[in-house]
Amino acid sequence: MRLNVAMDLVRISRALQRRVSALSFDDPVACVYDPLDYARDNHEAYLHRFGRVGVEALLVGMNPGPFGMVQTGVPFGEVAAVREFLGITGPVRRPAREHAKRPVLGLECKRSEVSGRRIWDWARERFGNPEAFSERFFLWNYCPLAFVEESGRNRTPDKLPPHEREPLFAACDEALVRAVLHLKPRYVIGIGAFARDRARNALAGTAAEHVQLGTLLHPSPASPLANRGWAAQAEQQLAELGIALPTPSKR
Repeated sequence: MRLNVAMDLVRISRALQRRVSALSFDDPVACVYDPLDYARDNHEAYLHRFGRVGVEALLVGMNPGPFGMVQTGVPFGEVAAVREFLGITGPVRRPAREHAKRPVLGLECKRSEVSGRRIWDWARERFGNPEAFSERFFLWNYCPLAFVEESGRNRTPDKLPPHEREPLFAACDEALVRAVLHLKPRYVIGIGAFARDRARNALAGTAAEHVQLGTLLHPSPASPLANRGWAAQAEQQLAELGIALPTPSKR
């Protein structure tokens, strides 16, 4: 069963990658990073090791961060967390086109993605190991692509023009629905309002629309609220949804 679940997730991921790779994006987007392609080995190792049918909550992020999944292929994949906590250490290829200010260095990247560090540090502190965490939670990014403008600035998917956004979101919606149907979570929880709204839109009118939706505060350092104790606030939001957590393994 476990192997079948992993292969289902791999098929979903590969189908999504094929669809988004056929899309084009114009100025001001200068480079598009697709870690489902160049970091496929690590991404699929994550799916194989941590995908579970009957997971309590599917946590959905927006899209890869430049120092997280862009480097590692793992959602919210802060390099040290991927290597040391998740134990995923595979090589990462270079994408076909890179921005000079945003090179892909894989697990050799020295920059730390704060959002990913906050999430995976919380997982470590609450659950002790990734297997225990993955019995309850699974992280998935709604959009697998990262967009970089000529200046090197990150451009989020919601800022794309409608003619680019709509086919991208259609592919991402379908992949999310398929993931929910395979994993059968009780909750689908958007990390931030964008992911929550996209999940609500994607699941409406499908066989997965009965899943309870929720929101977690996004752990980005750009959020003043998140900088005032993200983990405690996220745990309060989980408690309000009725999700109980174990005693922290260390704190």
